[in-house]
Amino acid sequence: MKESVRQSLNWSWMIAVITLVLAAIFAIISTSVLSGVAWGIGMLIVFIIVLTGVIFDTIGVAATAANEKPFHAMAAERLPGAKQSVHITRNADKFANFCNDVIGDIAGVISGTASAYVVLQLAVQMGHGEGSTVQFIISVIFTSVVAALTVGGKSVGKTLAIEYSTPIIYQVGRLFYLLEVKLKITIFSGNKGKKKGKKKNKRK
Repeated sequence: MKESVRQSLNWSWMIAVITLVLAAIFAIISTSVLSGVAWGIGMLIVFIIVLTGVIFDTIGVAATAANEKPFHAMAAERLPGAKQSVHITRNADKFANFCNDVIGDIAGVISGTASAYVVLQLAVQMGHGEGSTVQFIISVIFTSVVAALTVGGKSVGKTLAIEYSTPIIYQVGRLFYLLEVKLKITIFSGNKGKKKGKKKNKRK
C-alpha cells in the first residue's frame, strides 16, 4: 500500500473518531442549554450554531485558497502567527476537512435538531401539540429560514474567503500562536511539503 494512501486512511479514521466525540459533546451541550429556555432564546441559539458553521466553512475555504508566500514574508519580520499561518496553508487539506466537514457538518446536524426542539416548544406554548397543523407550518417556515441562512451565509463566506484568504488565515495563525504561547497547545507541528512547489529542473 502506498504511503500516501496509508496516511489518508489513518487521517480518515482519526477524523471519524474526532467527529464522533465532538458531535456527542455538541449534542449534549446544545440539549442542556436548550432545555428549559424560552423559544426565543432557543431560536437565538440555533442562529449562533448556524453562524458557527458558516464561520468555520469560511475559514476552511480560505485555507485552501491562501498562498503561503505572504506568510513567509511576515515570518521574516517575526510577526506573531506568521509561522502558524504557513503551517495552516501547508496542511490546507486536513485543516479544511476539519473546518468544513467536521465542524460545518456537525453544526448543520445540531442546528437541525435544535430547530425541531424550538419549533415544538413554540407550538406547545401556542397551545398546539406535536403533529398539529400549526406545528407543521412553524416547522416548515423555521426550517426554511435556517436552511436559507446556512446556504446564503456559506455562499457569502466562500466569496470573502477567496477574496481575503491571507488576512483570514493570518488571524487564525495568530490564534494558534496564542494557544502555543499561553496554553502550550501546538495545533500543527513539523513541516509538510510546500503547497505550491516549484517544478524540478530537467537535466540536459
